[in-house]
Amino acid sequence: MASSQQSARPRRSDPVLITQAEPSLVEQHAARKKRYVITMAVRAVSLVLAAAFYQILWLAIIFAVLGTVLPWVAVVMANDRPPKKKLDANRYVAPRPDHVLDDPARRRRAIEGGTVIEG
Repeated sequence: MASSQQSARPRRSDPVLITQAEPSLVEQHAARKKRYVITMAVRAVSLVLAAAFYQILWLAIIFAVLGTVLPWVAVVMANDRPPKKKLDANRYVAPRPDHVLDDPARRRRAIEGGTVIEG
């Protein structure tokens, strides 16, 4: 028998997402900063590799071009918001009425000609 202090299921630290809300601006900014730092680190490594492979010209050119293009890519990625997710939300749809009730020929009034129908 479980006591009131022990739960049957372990608690999750992350809340369950029940809306279509986007991540907070702080979370988006942190993700963009992380992408920027990673891209600039790859740029630094590629420039070092371009200098290390100066004897193999085609490889040095590839690393040098990568090192010069990556700052532009990093800035564009850091300034861009993540795309909005297209989610198929489970929205409430009112139940359709019974088709028998919709048939005008089958409609009857509860009170006809002043007579009360007792059931």
